This record gives sequence, structure tokens and C-alpha cells, in this order.
Amino acid sequence: MARIYVYADESGNFDFSLQRGASRYFVLTTVTCPEEREARRDLEELRYDLAWAGDDLPDFFHATEDLQDVRDRVFGALSKSHFRVDATIMEKRKAHPRVSASDVVFYKYAWLYHMRHVLPSISTAGDEILVVVSSIGTRKKRQFFRKAVADVIEQIQLRQSIKTTHWSTASDLGLQIADYCSWAIFRKWEEGDERSYRLIQDRIHREYDLFRLGTRFYY
Repeated sequence: MARIYVYADESGNFDFSLQRGASRYFVLTTVTCPEEREARRDLEELRYDLAWAGDDLPDFFHATEDLQDVRDRVFGALSKSHFRVDATIMEKRKAHPRVSASDVVFYKYAWLYHMRHVLPSISTAGDEILVVVSSIGTRKKRQFFRKAVADVIEQIQLRQSIKTTHWSTASDLGLQIADYCSWAIFRKWEEGDERSYRLIQDRIHREYDLFRLGTRFYY
């Protein structure tokens, strides 16, 4: 029996339009760490190294806001650690209107197809899995996102003990690792920028374009 930690983050937004600021893709990313979670320790050590060097972070590691030098050092630290990355990519224009009917419906759809593959492939009977999810949305909407994740876990019938919790990214280094990995994959798909993606490419177990066979755009 093993204890397995899964950290989940998303990139992109729920704007289903062609308006400025609407992302083309939505990416759900999970980072799976073994019980020893060395990647967290490496990132914590980096934070102290930055502080000793006079480059203290204002709060926490956040890929979209960190300076490029900090990003480079984060990816450098992660390159020494063992963890697994899985990502489900959704081109939002290809999502059927029933799927994109609401933020929560779309989010749940992404989780179902993502975890249906990930959970059975990272564990065996008797393992304990803790899924730590990055909290998103307003306080009112968070309860619906939490229920969506809980419903998905319940649908996936496994002989493992699975617990879920929702924390702010700032509160946990594992979520900050997931944030960095999700950002790198999102940049590749959304912007064609593979600079950071290449630094974690050997950690990516599965990068699945869910609507790859779709030919119809709904907006």
C-alpha cells in the first residue's frame, strides 16, 4: 500500500467567445508525486536560496507573474525531481454547447475524462490517493466546482481510498508545481511557445487533446 499525492491545476478560462482575453484552450493538469514528495522539498529549498540571494518572492511561486529568472530557477529545480505530469487539452470552440453550457459543466467534463485515465494508471488496489485541487472561482462558485470533482471521483469506481481537498495555490508547494507545469503546457498550445515546455517534457506521461477528432467549431 502506498500514499500517492495528486496536485491539480488548470490554465485558460471559461470565456466561450472570440472576444479579446478569451483563451483558445483549457488545460487541466495533474502532477503526481510519490510519498516522499522530493519536488516539494526542492522548491522549498529554492525559495530559501532566493531569499538568501536577496530575491525574496512577494508571496509564492506563480508562473504567470514570476520573473523569467525565477521561472528558469524553478524549472531547474524541478528538473532534479521525480514526478509525473498528465494534461488534458480542450480546444474550447470544439466543445458541444451542452458541454460548455456553464463553467461547472465544462469543468466537470474535463475532470471526468482526465481522471478516468489518470487514477487507474497511478495506483493499485489498496493505495491511498490524496487529490489536492487548486481553488478557483468566487466563494459561491467554489462549492459547485468542489461538488463536480467529488462527483467525478465517485463515478470512477476504484478499489483505492481517494480523498480530495481544495486549497489555494499560495498555500501549497505541490500546487505551485502543478501551476508551473500547467502554465508551460498551456503556453505551448495557446502561444506556440515551447521554451518552458521542453524543460518538463520528460516528466509528461500523457498530453491528451480531447477534441482532436472534432472538426466543428461552435463559435
